[in-house]
Amino acid sequence: MTLQLGILLALVCAFLTNLGFFYKHRGACLADPVDMRHPLRSAKSLWSSKWFAIGMVVAISAWVFHVAALAIAPMSIVKMVLAGGMVLLAIMAERLFGFEVGRRQWIGLGFTAVGLILLGVTLPATHGANSGFSTAGMIAFEVGLLGIGGLLILGPRVGAPVEHHGVMLGAAAGILFGVSDVAIKAMTGMLGDGVLAIVSPWLAICILASVAAFYASARGLQDGDAVPVIAVTGAAANITGIAGGIIVFGDPLPGHTLGIVLQSVAFVMVIVASALTPAPVRAAGLAPAAA
Repeated sequence: MTLQLGILLALVCAFLTNLGFFYKHRGACLADPVDMRHPLRSAKSLWSSKWFAIGMVVAISAWVFHVAALAIAPMSIVKMVLAGGMVLLAIMAERLFGFEVGRRQWIGLGFTAVGLILLGVTLPATHGANSGFSTAGMIAFEVGLLGIGGLLILGPRVGAPVEHHGVMLGAAAGILFGVSDVAIKAMTGMLGDGVLAIVSPWLAICILASVAAFYASARGLQDGDAVPVIAVTGAAANITGIAGGIIVFGDPLPGHTLGIVLQSVAFVMVIVASALTPAPVRAAGLAPAAA
């Protein structure tokens, strides 16, 4: 019964996460363009949009369900259910928000969902919180991904195609959300050290990554189409979290050849999906609601 409740909570989380993103997309498109040089002005404009504010409230609710699901169900099961939310994303886009999702996007979202589910299935079970980590590994992982996220945010300024900047910002946001999650995980393992957990450098990294992800996600939703940006954000966050578990916290890899092969196939599927989903989708006769 506990497992079924965890799965139900994860399903609610997946639905609310997608719903929050769609509301934030609507609100972000009605706000002034996000300008990293004026963060306070940009934040005020975003929060002044009714739909963006609603989206943030829904997203916070989704996070609560996420935490509750992780508390009573294995992480691999929760990740698989959340991965299935990629398909739910397309259904919600068409049925609730009037977006026309093309065949390529359906295939891309399907590849993403199956790839992430395979990753979850092939990860061996772990026991306990498993929050211990190598400081050197933590620094290398967090700094490296902060750099990748920064390059994706710069996008066209470093030679990337302008038309894909929205998706690149979505990927940057997902990576930075993952960086923040890894930092939070590290701090949970330091709770026994009292105040050291609060004054540790991981708190600063968590705040920096979360703030950067907030602005990157909002600007990505302004510059790109909703479905590709949301899908890439979710996939990047999931993969970053899985990689962080393996590299930073020493989560075990599959101990057999089949598991390693399946994980390799899963990563290839997600990469292929990232090439399929950015194709344009358009709202079918849907006029933005007034903020």
